[in-house]
Amino acid sequence: QVQLVESGGGLVQPGGSLRLSCAASGSISGLIFSGYTMAWYRQTPGKQREFVADITSGGRTNYADSVKGRFTISRDNAKNTVYLQMNSLKPEDTAVYYCNRAIWARQNTNWGQGTQVAVSS
Repeated sequence: QVQLVESGGGLVQPGGSLRLSCAASGSISGLIFSGYTMAWYRQTPGKQREFVADITSGGRTNYADSVKGRFTISRDNAKNTVYLQMNSLKPEDTAVYYCNRAIWARQNTNWGQGTQVAVSS
C-alpha cells in the first residue's frame, strides 16, 4: 500500500505563489516511484476533480490550459516527492489539491487527504 500525503496549501492573495508537496510512503522504493507518472488534480465543492498537471518518469510534463504558464510540476525521486509550484495565483485556483499516480487517478483510487488552497484578497 502506498500513501500519498499532500502539504503546502494555505491562504494567499491573488498574484501570490505557493509550492505544494506530495510525499509517497509505504510499500514503495525510490526506484519504483521514479517509474510512476505522477499527477496533480484539484476539486472544488460540487464539482468533479479536475486534472491540473502530470509528470512522467522521464520528466515530460503536461498541464491543463487553465494553469499553463503559471504552474510547474516537478519531482525528486530520491525523496519520493512530487511538487507543484503555483505562481500568479487567481481566485479560481481555489480548491483542494490532490496528487496521485496517474493510473490510480484514472481508476479513482488511492487518493490522499489533499491540501486546501485558497486565493483571496
